Amino acid sequence: MAMQTLLKGRILSFSNSPFDGDPVAATQQDEALVISDHIIAAVGSFDDLSAAYPQADVIDHGNRVILAGFVDAHVHFPQTAMIASWGKRLIDWLNTYTFPEEMRFADSAYAEEIANRYLDLTAAHGTTTMCSFATIHPTSVDAFFTAAQSRSQRVVTGKTCMDRNAPEGLRDTAQSSYDHSKTLLDKWHGVDRLSYAITPRFSPTSTIEQLEAMGALWAEHPECLMQTHLSEQTDEIAWVKSLFPNARDYLDTYETYGLLGRRGLYGHAIHLEQRERDRLREHDAALVHCPTSNTFIGSGLFDMAGLMADGHRIGLATDTGGGSSFSMLRTMAAAYEIGQLRGTPMHAAQLLWLATVGSARALHMDDVIGNIAPGKEADLVVLDLASTPAISQRSDRASDLWEAIFPTIMMGDDRAITEVWINGKRR
Repeated sequence: MAMQTLLKGRILSFSNSPFDGDPVAATQQDEALVISDHIIAAVGSFDDLSAAYPQADVIDHGNRVILAGFVDAHVHFPQTAMIASWGKRLIDWLNTYTFPEEMRFADSAYAEEIANRYLDLTAAHGTTTMCSFATIHPTSVDAFFTAAQSRSQRVVTGKTCMDRNAPEGLRDTAQSSYDHSKTLLDKWHGVDRLSYAITPRFSPTSTIEQLEAMGALWAEHPECLMQTHLSEQTDEIAWVKSLFPNARDYLDTYETYGLLGRRGLYGHAIHLEQRERDRLREHDAALVHCPTSNTFIGSGLFDMAGLMADGHRIGLATDTGGGSSFSMLRTMAAAYEIGQLRGTPMHAAQLLWLATVGSARALHMDDVIGNIAPGKEADLVVLDLASTPAISQRSDRASDLWEAIFPTIMMGDDRAITEVWINGKRR
């Protein structure tokens, strides 16, 4: 007989997008849910579910909020150890901090150490799924997938491909990037809860031959995601224009070589031209907002309200380690602050949706994760809305659930994470 657990608390789920009309009307509150093995079997009132599942173990979380586990749609797990490195903008930051650190991932033992450290840190913050860049080394992909597999986590990663404008020892070739990516894809994609993403870092570090090779691989495996970076900083865009003088814009450096598509994920996407916005929307490609990164390295203010109004598919991400936190709560807070700077602050329901359903949609995984509903995989986070004295004294004055949740979004950290469930098992 299947193991069954009944969780009691304030179960928060989404019936549709809170960006379409009244944010609160898009949400649903229940009293309990049942986990059967690794799946959510039922959601409803406590009395009904305790009667229907009399053998279930009951865990009573009182007035704590139970949500789908957070989904982080754009990270660099190899940058874990050099998060919060001082004072550089993108290109200098890569050369000063990122590239020297990523060279260490040729060592499989080091890659394994950091992969496990990263998954420990993020689980402590309530993140249950992420889409990560690796390094150019196949060992980095193997390490990350192996660590995630041992934890039954649903994750995405791929070998980062760079064959120019990177240090000796951190470059591959168009052919080797194709061969290694294909070998890793064949080895890992679809195994357990693991998915492969074709991963050209960004067009400045790939020759046309490599971009063509990645485009060809994606055409052969359209079921895979493809992740890269787009229009993060203005000096980066100028660099792209100098490297690709015939391109209409930054997006065109991907589009021309078969790297624009519905299962594409484009990190940052801050300084988009109108043609780029139109083409991304036509392809239903995903844009990934990385707010702590955008402020930390001075990139700019993402146009969440405008892009949402235009119907774009948008996820939310920490962008570790250009982002300055492993926490999706901190990331939601930064997204709120950027919205305020643009005159378009977001409701708490919109922020939570972005960190769960929105990011799952960006990864084309919203059929299995990102929300609480029967049949979904049981990846869950339990939030304590009084995790510190400062948060508690504010939430005590709240007149409704949203006013009680908002201080935890703005000031919460790993102390707010009471419990995390991954694939039906409590961590």
